[in-house]
Amino acid sequence: MKLVVNKDVLLDGLQKVQSIVATRSTLPVLYNVYLKVEKDRLWLTATDLEVTVRTSLEAKISRTGGTTVPARRFFSICRELPSNDIEIDADDKDVVSIKAGASRYKIIGISEDEFPPLPTFKGNRSYSLDQKVFKTMLASTHYAASADASRPALCGVLASFRDGKMNMVATDGRRMAMWEQDMAMEKNTDGQCVIPAKTVAELLRSLGEEGQVTLQLSENQVAIEFGQMLVMSKLIDANYPNYRQVIPVDSGDRIVVEREMLLNAVRRVALLLSDKSNSITLTFGKDTLEVSASSADVGEATENLEIKYRGKEMAIAFNPDFLMDPLKVLGSDEVSLELTNELSPAVLRCDKPFQCVIMPMRVK
Repeated sequence: MKLVVNKDVLLDGLQKVQSIVATRSTLPVLYNVYLKVEKDRLWLTATDLEVTVRTSLEAKISRTGGTTVPARRFFSICRELPSNDIEIDADDKDVVSIKAGASRYKIIGISEDEFPPLPTFKGNRSYSLDQKVFKTMLASTHYAASADASRPALCGVLASFRDGKMNMVATDGRRMAMWEQDMAMEKNTDGQCVIPAKTVAELLRSLGEEGQVTLQLSENQVAIEFGQMLVMSKLIDANYPNYRQVIPVDSGDRIVVEREMLLNAVRRVALLLSDKSNSITLTFGKDTLEVSASSADVGEATENLEIKYRGKEMAIAFNPDFLMDPLKVLGSDEVSLELTNELSPAVLRCDKPFQCVIMPMRVK
């Protein structure tokens, strides 16, 4: 293969795929990025056998073909090249020549025949929605997924398609974040999948703000296409729990709070926590909210916020991260907390189709 490609275009494409390149593998080719020239475009592909990422770039093609090159070394070389145009030429022994201005490099590649083939995808369920909405749904829920490998079903984000709605849910058993979005769906295409956390992280890096995203589901994998990107992933093969049963039926008292004010207060107060003490306390009184934390080996902190509240006095303790995670990503000016009592789950809502159920902490 032989081509000329713009440096910035090539670096942007490599950045989109190289995060998937294996860091530990018994297969040397998994450390490489696959360069394939066809149909007047340069295609870049990387895989770790669980997730595959592919993108295409505009290039001036002189000869079609393909090879694989060490991803991080190739990126480092291209980043340092002085010229805007980079010429790449691979011979039949997979020796890749790189030319730009007065710079000349040769690196040893591995045959494209050794690169794992793209997963064969036989999806019969396809869904399309706005790319910005899809990214917002992922960002608003993914942080609640579990990191406990002994509970594999919870180590990802559930995407459920049913009755003209897409639900995205993540939970670790102590909190649950859910976004429910209306969407156009064809008849008889109900389905769901659990997308692994690693794939979600890759999507959040790559998704943009414009255009559509298309998801295709098969029995054990998902293909997600947007712009010039294709992300294919194996799915978590485990039954997701009934997440709706944890949503409180009785909402109790509803307190509206300015989102950023609450976030900043929790963040500052949490600075006084230590490894032995990982909870903050929200104390609700007449038109006031006290955010406090104390640690025997560090000290204590208190902040008082003005709110509109005329309910019963109540003190409820939370893991501060469980409060801050949704507050960081929601774009709403105000959020509401629905509280029943000190030991019942709290529900955080906003003006979006979002809710986060948070279990309080027992404080001795």
